[in-house]
Amino acid sequence: MNPEEFLKNGKVIVQKPVFDVVKSKRTYRNAFTNIIDQNETTVIIDQAKYDRKDAVEVEPDWKLLTFDMVLPFELVGFLAVVAKVLADAGISIFAVSAYSTDHILIKKDTLSRAKKVLENLGCVVEG
Repeated sequence: MNPEEFLKNGKVIVQKPVFDVVKSKRTYRNAFTNIIDQNETTVIIDQAKYDRKDAVEVEPDWKLLTFDMVLPFELVGFLAVVAKVLADAGISIFAVSAYSTDHILIKKDTLSRAKKVLENLGCVVEG
């Protein structure tokens, strides 16, 4: 499977909220995701839906883009292609993968450039 062909006409949804990436003292049920490893708890959450007193560190102002397509496990290089074209445009990403879907977070002030880059890649960007 060619990841660039897989991206042609692939839908990317820009989620409405603005998110923070938080190194937190606890998890949140209403978070987009909680990542718990042996060193820390990272929470990706709508800025309006958490108490900052629980934050150890905060990276604010991220927009969440969801690749609204089922990505098979044998698809090699999907995220690499996306990361490269965005990196070439000077756009940093924070990637999160679920079982069959990938998501990226980009800084809010880079959203319009990121949309153009993804559309040039063949994606249909909504939101």
